[in-house]
Amino acid sequence: MKAIVQHRYGGPETLEVAEIEPPTVGPNDVRVRVRAAAVDAGVRHLMTGTPWLVRPVMGWRGPRQRVPGIDAAGTVEAVGRDVTDLRPGDPVAGGVRGAYAELCAAKRTSWVRIPDGVSFEEAAAVPTSGSTALIAVRDTARIAAGQRVLITGAGSGVGTYAVQLATRAGATVTGVCRPSKTEIVRDLGADQVVGYEYLAGTRNRYDAVIDIAGNTGLAGLRRLLAPKGTAVLVGGEGKGGLFAGFDRQLRALFVSPFVGVRLKPLAVVTRSADVEQLLALVAGGELRPVIDRTFGIGEVADALAVTWTGAAAGKVIITM
Repeated sequence: MKAIVQHRYGGPETLEVAEIEPPTVGPNDVRVRVRAAAVDAGVRHLMTGTPWLVRPVMGWRGPRQRVPGIDAAGTVEAVGRDVTDLRPGDPVAGGVRGAYAELCAAKRTSWVRIPDGVSFEEAAAVPTSGSTALIAVRDTARIAAGQRVLITGAGSGVGTYAVQLATRAGATVTGVCRPSKTEIVRDLGADQVVGYEYLAGTRNRYDAVIDIAGNTGLAGLRRLLAPKGTAVLVGGEGKGGLFAGFDRQLRALFVSPFVGVRLKPLAVVTRSADVEQLLALVAGGELRPVIDRTFGIGEVADALAVTWTGAAAGKVIITM
């Protein structure tokens, strides 16, 4: 089968298109013919091997998982002997490893049926970014009707979902994004859309701040919050090294008990039950995956480059 393969840590230049053996199917596995895969910020950390603290798991000198990609949608090709509720041809999506290939395999629990009316491209855009946004809004910030919420990175993959979910919860939402994404964020339901310069000059008191892959200091986040408010730190970006931007997450854990507000780190999370709920919302027209553009399997390096510059509004999708 054709796949995107990486043998050493690095950026898009480390990728190549190769013919490799199809993944095997264990007793509880489902093998899927991939129709669409999403580019996620988390792919960057897996490809570059940063932060270095995770290399004992990811591989010291190169990625153990040679085929990148963590979100896929397609049709079932084969199932293991213990899988009884899926059959070849069923449309499924999930947060899985090895998505940038014609075929990928994962445990049955990783896959969710795609509802009628949802395209493969839309389904692929949901698992990682949608689940992370849902957990940030519902479980970590616990956003409720009437609250004031600030979302940075509102035009990103996670941010476009967070804006919609917070609005759906009844909050008054201020979205922070690049000027090129202002109209999209407003169309998703944000009550106010501002640029990043707003963060330095405001002392507004928000009940919750969802800071997506940002670099706002902890003192700056505290300044934005009302007493007993919550800041959710979703991911982190840095220049590499031991922590690669995640040192802010670690400091938040130590500072939070002493400052009168909640500073809650949140790593990228994908849970099948959440993916199923989100896909149902998409099918019902209550949630919209924002897809900036699509690329072919031979253009994965270009797709990654667009995402990593932050230029993409919502998700970038790779079609097989």
